[in-house]
Amino acid sequence: MLSEQKIKRARTLIIIASIAIPVVVAVLFKVKIPGVDLSFLPPIYAGINGLTAVLLILALVAIKNKQPKMHERFIKLCMVLSLAFLALYVAYHMTSDSTVYGDLNGDGTRDALEKANVAGSLLPYTIILLSHIVLSVIIVPIVLFTYLFAWQGDFERHKKWTRFAWPLWFYVAVTGVIVFMMISPYYK
Repeated sequence: MLSEQKIKRARTLIIIASIAIPVVVAVLFKVKIPGVDLSFLPPIYAGINGLTAVLLILALVAIKNKQPKMHERFIKLCMVLSLAFLALYVAYHMTSDSTVYGDLNGDGTRDALEKANVAGSLLPYTIILLSHIVLSVIIVPIVLFTYLFAWQGDFERHKKWTRFAWPLWFYVAVTGVIVFMMISPYYK
């Protein structure tokens, strides 16, 4: 069992991380490092999202089959992969201009013909992308607190929080792959 001091420290760190991560990511998006080509990263970090989704399913299966150690390993691996995704995603965006959905000629805007080509898919893409972004920020404290409850042995609270954490985390992982698949034809 964890001491109250360790639990309090962990809660404080979770709150700090939950605020700092989106702030740091937003700040780093303003930083542009010229001359570095990391254009190979999007399929890698999309793959990381896909692997995370698969491992989340395996974690769920493990705990349903009363294999808590295997469940814990899968969840820890998902957390490491989520950190790796974040690092690669930020690195890519620090070295590359944002890709505009539907921009076939790569000029950074959608002309009339390009708008017509994506007219039916632009709204679904935007909804998926925005929900992915918003939930990726919201999921950080939810996952970390859910993990903390298990770490401190409070499995009742862990189970209650997991009812929200797992589907949200899974949604973020899967929509990361979907967003990549939808926008990948428009990468320069």
